[in-house]
Parts: sequence; structure tokens; C-alpha cells
Amino acid sequence: MISTKGRYAIRFMIDLAEQPEGQPVPLSDIAQRQDISKKYLEIIVKLLVSNKMVKGFSGKGGGYCLIKKPSEYTVGEILTAAEGTLATVACLADEDNICPRMENCKTLPMWKKYDSMIHDFFYGITIEDLVKGLLH
Repeated sequence: MISTKGRYAIRFMIDLAEQPEGQPVPLSDIAQRQDISKKYLEIIVKLLVSNKMVKGFSGKGGGYCLIKKPSEYTVGEILTAAEGTLATVACLADEDNICPRMENCKTLPMWKKYDSMIHDFFYGITIEDLVKGLLH
């Protein structure tokens, strides 16, 4: 399940994409427009900054900007930055969660296929697609 952190990260990125290009947008403005707590948004923005998806500017006229064009951000990469993983089961999340039953697991192929469908779906949608309403 996608948490509020992932959903709000997408809303944050859409909001930035809708603003004039290259002009820093104050976090408080985005928080107000998106009806998201500024404190919670700060946590999300730190994840996006550390994943080099947005850039922050401090001081007067400061705020946040997209680093790339909206067409270059996929929903999948934003969700992964915010959520950590999109894996549906722990054994597919990372190398630290290798299941000792993996070789004999009858359900593993199903989980792999499901994860692949999720990956392809979210990595096939860009922020630009969402801004332009191209998914109707």
C-alpha cells in the first residue's frame, strides 16, 4: 500500500511542476495549496532533496525547484524515494531480506510478476502526464 508520504510526494512534485520554471517555490505556499502540514512536508522534501529530485534555496526568495523537466520524473521514482521500496513482499524488497525458502517457493513467481506490473505501471507515468491529465 502506498502511504501518505508517497502520495504527498507526488502532489508536491505536481505542484512544483505547475509553477513557473526555475522559480523557487516556498514550502509554506505548497503546504497551503496542497492542504498538507508543513512539518510533514519537510520530512518528504528532505527525501526528495537527498534523492536529487528537487533543489532547495534558502533565504529571501527561497524555496524548492525541480531539477529536471516534469517529463523526466516518473511516479515510480518519486514513490521509491518517499517509500523506500515498492516491493509487495519482504523477500523482494532488497538483498537483506532473502528468504531461505526462495528456491522452493511456489508463490515467488506470482509476487515477481505482480511487482513487475506495479513497476511498469508507476515507472510509465511521468509528472508531466499527471499535470496534463493524460491518464483519463
